[in-house]
Amino acid sequence: QVQLVESGGGLVQAGGSLRLSCAASGTFFRNNVMGWYRQAPGQQRELVAAITSGGSTVYKDSVNGRFTIVRDNAKNTVYLQMNSLKPEDTAVYYCAAGPTMRLFDNWGQGTQVTVSS
Repeated sequence: QVQLVESGGGLVQAGGSLRLSCAASGTFFRNNVMGWYRQAPGQQRELVAAITSGGSTVYKDSVNGRFTIVRDNAKNTVYLQMNSLKPEDTAVYYCAAGPTMRLFDNWGQGTQVTVSS
């Protein structure tokens, strides 16, 4: 079991930047795929970015080139650097961990990101 705690959300103007952090406890961080999901009001939760234990990454098309996911295995932490933020990026962002890109079975509590126009 991996416990995940997100931080770094907040309010930012369009064009600004935020960095989300997700600290993981447990002994299996290195073996897990780590991901960031988001959920806007009235919408389904969607994958924003994910990174494998080997460092391979995937991104949602609309954030590719603006967001960067990085993991620090020494600190059991995964980051999501978000640049050039847009109002449509407004959502609750969740950190997730799992054995594969198709199965995330551990979730954080979420952190709110609000981008004003």
